[in-house]
Amino acid sequence: MKKWKVAAVIMAMLTLVPAGAGNAAPVLEAVPFPMDSSNQAGWWSPLATYGLGFEYAYMAYNAPGSIPGKHTVAIARRDNDGNWSKLPLMDGAAPAEYLDDLGHNQPSMARDGSGRFHVFASMHSNAWRYYRSDTVGGIPQNHSDELPQGMTVTYPVVTTAPNGDLYLMVRADKDPAGKRDTVLFRWNNADSVWTQVKVIATHLNRSAYPDDLVFDSNGDLHILFEWAHFAASPLRHQLSYLKYSPAMDEFTKADGTVVTTPVTLTTADIVQPLAPGEAYVQSGSDPGGPGVQSAKMTIDSANRPVIAYRYREVGSASFAVKLATYDASGWNLQTVFNAAPTNAAIDVTWAGNAARIYYVKSSGTDRAFMAVNTGGSWAETSLAPGIPIERLAVDRSPKGIDILYLVDVTNLKLYYGRNN
Repeated sequence: MKKWKVAAVIMAMLTLVPAGAGNAAPVLEAVPFPMDSSNQAGWWSPLATYGLGFEYAYMAYNAPGSIPGKHTVAIARRDNDGNWSKLPLMDGAAPAEYLDDLGHNQPSMARDGSGRFHVFASMHSNAWRYYRSDTVGGIPQNHSDELPQGMTVTYPVVTTAPNGDLYLMVRADKDPAGKRDTVLFRWNNADSVWTQVKVIATHLNRSAYPDDLVFDSNGDLHILFEWAHFAASPLRHQLSYLKYSPAMDEFTKADGTVVTTPVTLTTADIVQPLAPGEAYVQSGSDPGGPGVQSAKMTIDSANRPVIAYRYREVGSASFAVKLATYDASGWNLQTVFNAAPTNAAIDVTWAGNAARIYYVKSSGTDRAFMAVNTGGSWAETSLAPGIPIERLAVDRSPKGIDILYLVDVTNLKLYYGRNN
């Protein structure tokens, strides 16, 4: 396997000046492998970190295919010493290759407690396309036949549990009843087997869209999803939350109320309610009007959900960046940024005693930003001056550092960053 030493490759090294947020300047490195133009999504979970005394980062991405319009899939791995290596997804002796499909055929990945990589790639109402390392840290091979069969899926989001198990959420698409459900699966790391946990969200004439899965320090899984008109629409509504206790096999709302799954729009914990005039519309393109598009979540120091999402308010032409937090009074919603149009890319971490909101503006010299609330107002930090970032993902490493995954489609580059 060919390795690249960071000091020996030509890459962008950028020291950035914070815009009032009081954080150390992030530093970016260009990942030293070619990226495909199809590597862009808002729902994905393409980044995983590992290690306490050391630090590894794993970045799943679409790489160029054999011809335009196709892509292969790989993991770019950065070790503690700054060495890069590439792990391509393989179908036996051949690289896995799929058609480009923006917003759908992008990868999500996680590392299980045994050190094996799991990647879900390029599924838009397709049967499983699932790859796993057969050895610790090894090249992922096709294991699609090991997941429950007879379904087609889209939007895989995956995370690692504290005990090393994995949890996977997808939209199940093959349903003639006029609905598309959200389904939760578990990888039992000790037994090396996948099982379906539950169908967690369903509603007639609606499609449920996965957003995020996050574990807290109690071992409970926080779940975030949104809804669209059946069969699909880029504009979604009624951002929803659930908490799952694997120990109790129990689902609850944020206030602790036990709910029966699958939840519907009458029983789900609605974070962002419908605004006056907000309506479900089936459309292949954005129908306009108020609605949700993209959401991510973290957990605060009290194990409460902290949600960043994009919401287009009534009368607005663009999506604002919003924050939802929960306390005894219920869901509290506030606007983080609404001064310019944003892309369908957002993330959030919890650092010390504050949320960090990550988002991407649709134009300008600087596009990737982080916002932190300082003194009652939101201060904005540019993360990549001069680079036309279009998509991002962020993971807070076990060492307490925000690891950045920044996508520059214009120049076909993927950037790794560290934001202390």
